[in-house]
Amino acid sequence: MTAWQAAHRLLQAAQAGSALLLAAAAAWGVGFAWFDHAAHQPAQPPPASDGIVVLTGGADRIEAALRLLTDGRAPLLLVSGVARGAELAELTRRIQLDSAQVAGQVTLGRTAATTVGNAAETARWVQALGLHRLIVVTAGYHMPRALLEMRRMLPDTELHAVPVQSPALRGSTDPAAARMLANEYDKLIAVRLGLAWLFRTEKTSMAKARMEKTPMEQTG
Repeated sequence: MTAWQAAHRLLQAAQAGSALLLAAAAAWGVGFAWFDHAAHQPAQPPPASDGIVVLTGGADRIEAALRLLTDGRAPLLLVSGVARGAELAELTRRIQLDSAQVAGQVTLGRTAATTVGNAAETARWVQALGLHRLIVVTAGYHMPRALLEMRRMLPDTELHAVPVQSPALRGSTDPAAARMLANEYDKLIAVRLGLAWLFRTEKTSMAKARMEKTPMEQTG
């Protein structure tokens, strides 16, 4: 092979590599546009179910779940990923609800620190109570990944999503909000590709905690 032929092959390989990178970037961009659109969609009223699970990470999520409970959408509620020291009275106070009214219906789960942990904690609760239909409450941007993890651990349970729009995303053009969405989208891709182990140590970041206006101890 001559030097010219070797250089030509290297050029072809570089061009092929560039084309692949451009295609991957375009696919990521299209997928992210869909993800961003879905994250901003309002929730639809869920059907009556056996239970509700809310994944902590934002005060609005817990408020939405408590309202579903008091509206009679389901008789039981699991709050998954509750911070140490947080009690039911603190959570119900946000919607001016007496905790004594729902104390027998609400379980505070304290073992989850990741989305996978939320799914595992939820699966134990669902299986222990023999539930078949479950309402899942979390942020809209977090819902796709949360449902993927839930379905893997609860394949026979009927799941109904109630996405809550994060306050940080309501009409926001803050670059931090865009970064939060992009990071979550990357995690979703990793889960779908079987690379979720890359994020097994996920914790709620300081920036995300400030944007969600919730204690750092709660999960993302």
